[in-house]
Amino acid sequence: MIKIVIAEDHQALIDGIRSFLEYEDDIKFIAGANDGETLISLVKRWRPEVVLCDIRMPKLDGIEATKIINKDFPETKVLAFTMLNQPPAIKKMINAGAYGYISKNSSLEVVVEGIKTVAKGQKYYDGNLQIDLSEGSKSKGLLSPREKEILGLIANGKTSKEIAEKLNIGKNTVDTHRKNMVKKLGLEGNGELMRYAIENKYDLE
Repeated sequence: MIKIVIAEDHQALIDGIRSFLEYEDDIKFIAGANDGETLISLVKRWRPEVVLCDIRMPKLDGIEATKIINKDFPETKVLAFTMLNQPPAIKKMINAGAYGYISKNSSLEVVVEGIKTVAKGQKYYDGNLQIDLSEGSKSKGLLSPREKEILGLIANGKTSKEIAEKLNIGKNTVDTHRKNMVKKLGLEGNGELMRYAIENKYDLE
């Protein structure tokens, strides 16, 4: 029997998968977690064979949670579960110890196949994402370390004033960095810069 814990911040999605898994004789749903910290406590308590893990979660994201699980509970296999068709984020999950990834747009049959595959200690990569893990964001090699730092804060919803306070620099300096990044990245303005920052959040380190 494959014991599984699902980590996902949308409870309705957990409930949907749980209902579907009730028809699988060899998979047993143990518990669901809406944040990374709860996930770690559940893994520690139940020692499931598989964790279906979202990348973006409150308190502790999927990447950091996977690192902890891989280090402290190596018998548990993590399967990334994501809407992110974004090589950097998925590559970081794989590097953290995940055995593969599944798109949230895939069928529940694919989810079951992925769970059964990684439970055997085999890798599983969902073809629906159709990404090349070797590719990266165009920000690499283009933005300075300071600009990447600011872009990361923008991705977390920080205003120019909040960024200036956090980095102990002037607000005008932050605004200048914003303008330079818009120009370097070939964007139209701050709105596009915000979108770009969010989409490339996991490629800014």
